[in-house]
Amino acid sequence: MVRGSVLGLLACALSVISPILMSASAAAQSGSVRVADRPLIIAHRGASGDRPEHTLAAYELAIDLGADYIEPDLVATKDLVLVARHENELSGTTDVASREEFEDRRRDKMIDGQLVAGWFAEDFTLAEIRTLRARERVPSARPSNTAYNGLYQVPTFEEVVQLVRAKEAETGRSIGLYPELKHPTFMLQEAGIDMVDLLVRDLRALGLDKADSRIFVQIFEVGPLQRLNQRVDVPLVLLIHPEGGPYDEPELRWADMVTPSGLAEIAEYADGIGPGLSYIVNEDGSLTDLVATAHAAGLTVHPWTLRKENGFLPAALKGTGGPAGDGRYQWLWGRAIESGADGFFTDNVGELIEVLEQQKR
Repeated sequence: MVRGSVLGLLACALSVISPILMSASAAAQSGSVRVADRPLIIAHRGASGDRPEHTLAAYELAIDLGADYIEPDLVATKDLVLVARHENELSGTTDVASREEFEDRRRDKMIDGQLVAGWFAEDFTLAEIRTLRARERVPSARPSNTAYNGLYQVPTFEEVVQLVRAKEAETGRSIGLYPELKHPTFMLQEAGIDMVDLLVRDLRALGLDKADSRIFVQIFEVGPLQRLNQRVDVPLVLLIHPEGGPYDEPELRWADMVTPSGLAEIAEYADGIGPGLSYIVNEDGSLTDLVATAHAAGLTVHPWTLRKENGFLPAALKGTGGPAGDGRYQWLWGRAIESGADGFFTDNVGELIEVLEQQKR
């Protein structure tokens, strides 16, 4: 939970001259970004194994546990404010469906080729979203997180930056940001909201648009990354899904983009890739050559997502205790670390630190 000392620091955080620094330009050249002798620990939506995701409490806990970066997924409000949510559809992560005053906002929308029903951030002002409260998105796998349902607001991107700077002032550590723009092509075509413009606006206002800013920006789409590459100097990462291809480039397939020639093309506009874990570790535990091939193209590699609960693990690694029980995650994570990837997205920061320490022994 966000403590009083940190809340006090938040009030003046924007005036703190603490640029979020990293060796980003060197990273783009070498294809490797690591902390000392270990990969980066990227808190996937915060400490989402322990708190409802994309809340200030989840981000702060992740930092306290030792994360190097925190990852806010960004969606836009009707009045053009970037806020942190897993998706622009709000009922999966807030109490909006139970709010009678918003019953008439329910919509059906075709998002990236999928019909989605619910309540969408772009149909709400920030003031309206402020009245909502966050809830656990996957209660079957994380029932203990439901104890925090209703406690936290939806934070803006600016507030997430304020929290990071406050925690830097408190701890003396450098803490990075790893924002993802959600569905930028859909938002531009269907809602008339340019997510790239909004992010560039905020990065410049917050002093985070330089090559040495401790930040990565990630998207599952090609065009928006190419536009960002023309407008800001921060490291850019193309996310890669196990199936299909980028929504904005329907003729492209992810499988072709992870070949040597495909990776060389990605390196023309991005500094790294964020592939699903299956691109790194095969089902039998053997390692692929993607990390080495991407490094040869000058790209960093940050696979997603290391999770410990049975509900997220392949059948062969599930343990007892149903979806919420811990499976044989240490084995899988250990193999992933051996791949030489430069960092990992994880929902379980503390457990990843333990596995990394065991690997050193």
